[in-house]
Amino acid sequence: MPDKSFSLSLTKKIKRFSKTIRPDPDKSISIRSFILGCICEDISQAKNVLESEDVLSTIKCLKKLNYKIIKIAKGEYKIFGKGVGSAFTKRNTELNFQNSGTAARLITGLLSTNPDIQVKLNGDKSLRKRNMSKLISLLSMFGASFYPKGKKTFPLTLIASEMPVGINFTSGTSAQLKSACILAAINSFGTTNIYEKMASRNHTENMIKNNKEVFKIIKNDHLKIYGKKSLENFKIQIPNDPSSAAFFAALTLLNEKSTLKIKSVGLNPRRIGFYKTLKKSGARIYMKNKKTMNGEIVGDLIVKSSKLRPIFSPAKDFSSMVDEFPILFVIAALTPGKSVFKGLEDLKNKESDRVNEMKKIIQKLGVPFVYRKGTVQIKGAKKKDYKDKTLKVPNLKDHRICMSASVLALISGAQTSIKNFETVFTSSPSFLKIIKQLGGKFEKK
Repeated sequence: MPDKSFSLSLTKKIKRFSKTIRPDPDKSISIRSFILGCICEDISQAKNVLESEDVLSTIKCLKKLNYKIIKIAKGEYKIFGKGVGSAFTKRNTELNFQNSGTAARLITGLLSTNPDIQVKLNGDKSLRKRNMSKLISLLSMFGASFYPKGKKTFPLTLIASEMPVGINFTSGTSAQLKSACILAAINSFGTTNIYEKMASRNHTENMIKNNKEVFKIIKNDHLKIYGKKSLENFKIQIPNDPSSAAFFAALTLLNEKSTLKIKSVGLNPRRIGFYKTLKKSGARIYMKNKKTMNGEIVGDLIVKSSKLRPIFSPAKDFSSMVDEFPILFVIAALTPGKSVFKGLEDLKNKESDRVNEMKKIIQKLGVPFVYRKGTVQIKGAKKKDYKDKTLKVPNLKDHRICMSASVLALISGAQTSIKNFETVFTSSPSFLKIIKQLGGKFEKK
């Protein structure tokens, strides 16, 4: 996988296309497969794994915790489970999660109730900027300790709880925090109750729900985890990532006389807010060939060029499309009328401050972008030719900003330069290959 730093230059609009693509596999499920596989009994198998930098960082960290993971073929792995509470490593071993917030939060959750664990938690420049105070507060309830005291960002030292006991936890928009709680609870004494204030991604729950002695859904918003029970091994075929697919869907919707079929995409109801929201705004998006695999709905997306109306996104929909807001802002900027997005406070603590960074990009086109108290308003224009505009995206270490800016460039024709585009490989190593397949022109520098 390419790891050399490069900038991407885009100066020409994309032409009409009619294609079929297969986007990269789902990152969230790939990461969870390895973490859960390690604490199951016996050998688990995962196929169609995303082999991106975030997933490879996860594997490296798990191997440092004395777990055995073997690659059988491209995208296919065996995970040798050692049971609940089985992590082991030398004191003060450093776990570097690189850019992966998912790996950081979930593995920290896993280790927080694993006695005799003392590790250093670290990441790249982007991850070290992210506020971990909610994670620290949650895992402290199980008895874990973090040092230096009062510090909210990596690097941190974690000392696991020696006598973890189940807790009651109210979860919000973050599926990562909810999953960290589930992983901590699995190795705690007694019962943990999780009450969902908002429905966030439920991939972790889907992967363990067959373990009736460990996990129960009491109501849609009440989860019970019974600690110190064994997890059964599993075989999983990972669907393709609906978040990565969203960028190609956006390119199709905004381009003239274009059609795209996107194969084998995860259509979990808690992941498809992007598509549902755009359908309400007139997008011609169709879900075909739906089936259930490993507790996840999978199907094909058919997307056609559309005359869109302004977008309205209420706060309750935030968690179902948290990764797609940067590309939604691009769509709003190129759609006539005022689009409104609410409940975006947590969007400022992603790989970058995504609200502020997208505001800078879109305002360079002369499109009004206002953020106030968690709400974004974008007044899109009829104009779609911005060849006279120049966009320069700095090194933000944010894959979704890079991908969104490239789609904006291909549709608007703005003369665009995106620094450190290699960060896209953390989630979507096939992104540029697919853009090329659709006829997009770009230059690596």
